[in-house]
Amino acid sequence: MESAAFFDLDKTVITKASIAAFSGHFRRDGLITRRTVLRAVGSQLLYVRLGADEERMAKIRESLLSLTKGWDRDRVRQIVRERLLETVEPLIYAEAIELMAGHHLAGQRVYLVSASPEEIVLPMAELLGVDGVICSRAEVDDDGRYTGRMAFFADGVHKAEAITELAETMGLDLAASTAYSDAATDVPMLEVVGRPVAVNADHHLAKVARQRNWEICQFTKPVRLRDRAAAAAPMVTSVALAAAAVVLGRWGRRRGGEIRARTTALVP
Repeated sequence: MESAAFFDLDKTVITKASIAAFSGHFRRDGLITRRTVLRAVGSQLLYVRLGADEERMAKIRESLLSLTKGWDRDRVRQIVRERLLETVEPLIYAEAIELMAGHHLAGQRVYLVSASPEEIVLPMAELLGVDGVICSRAEVDDDGRYTGRMAFFADGVHKAEAITELAETMGLDLAASTAYSDAATDVPMLEVVGRPVAVNADHHLAKVARQRNWEICQFTKPVRLRDRAAAAAPMVTSVALAAAAVVLGRWGRRRGGEIRARTTALVP
């Protein structure tokens, strides 16, 4: 059986919440106001300082859902794709890129598993060259506009359930697989694999990781993918070349296409 690596996105692969990263673009496009942006920044600061428990995440989720009611999904997708490189590329941790490349070199599949919406996660998956995603999906009406309700929310428990379902479908050995996350809400996801890793862990996850002797590590080096690819050329190491090929080659060939083994349809 194959094994896999599952990466949380926000604060694990990138340095901040992906939705907050795009808030300025949504404001300039007239979708949200400056006041809403400031409120989102406040929520992000609270998330960074206190971590993400279930109640806090639920409040943030409901706030965002009510905010997006009536938005045109195609327009949101267009904004994300047009601004993805300039917005998210500088936020990606070099350590995450290296680990993804290493897992691929070892013959393992790599997945993003995120509570963020598919409009952001799918383009990120293309950029990073991963094999598939598990992410949240908003409900859309017949006119292609958000209803303000969630079709599937990839929170901690649902992440674990979706990973288990994916493993059964793809024939993955979870006991030989790895998962990376920063938040205590993802303990269920970390529990379903044989090798859980706490990355930039919040207070509650760090405590659990110490109690259970899980691996703990810190990602500290955000890097631009294009700069990393250029720097890799004279080094000629297998990991560096693999990382450059994954993050830039696939993006150029497949931009606008579908992610292989797409798993956003995993709805309970």
